[in-house]
Amino acid sequence: METEQTALIRQAQAGDEAACAQLMEGNSGLIWSIARRFFGRGVDPDDLYQLGCVGMLKAIRGFDPDFGTRFSTYAVPKISGEIRRFLRDDGAVKVSRGMKERARAVFAARSALEQKLGREPTLSELSAQTGLSAEELAAAEGAASTAESLQRPSGETSLTLEQLLGDDGQEERLVERFTLLAAMDALPERERMVIALRYFHGLTQDKTAGVLGISQVQVSRLERRALEAMRKDMTAAET
Repeated sequence: METEQTALIRQAQAGDEAACAQLMEGNSGLIWSIARRFFGRGVDPDDLYQLGCVGMLKAIRGFDPDFGTRFSTYAVPKISGEIRRFLRDDGAVKVSRGMKERARAVFAARSALEQKLGREPTLSELSAQTGLSAEELAAAEGAASTAESLQRPSGETSLTLEQLLGDDGQEERLVERFTLLAAMDALPERERMVIALRYFHGLTQDKTAGVLGISQVQVSRLERRALEAMRKDMTAAET
């Protein structure tokens, strides 16, 4: 018999934002407990919590209820991985060579399965392909920040970051992707989180506002400012 949490995860994965919000609220204690591990590293506790919320959203999206693993086992490394990724980019945490290699292997396996299956693989399928446990997969994917899709549409416009910032007529698409990622990494932390939630997770501005604890107007302002900054950075990189 399914638990209430499992039922909510299935509903959230099917696009039920109320179920997603209930899961976020119900796991706020877990998110805070992980965020506290990173206190004292020069980042505001509320910002660490919000980073943890992004990791929780990734866990909800990627968890396979039929895999036989507890959700918390999968969610904990997802939450800590999102915080570590920010601290790593800021110079406070380093990722080992072994973890980087494992992250690349997981990304390659996911891409191969997507081509074979015509859809995103489930957690159990990815585990069978790589031989890694759910916890190992979550930790590896947390280290692979570039594995996020740049072709995921936003919640309202169905436009991707590539469509908003790139020129579809240019041939050097691979170079553009690396330039885009570099432009995103140069954003202030709050603006980067807005872009991640809007275009990497496909959340609406209202939903993004709820996750970050700010107004929809503030999300719109941060998004507009971030996109403009990224356009300028990408233009400067081409000159």
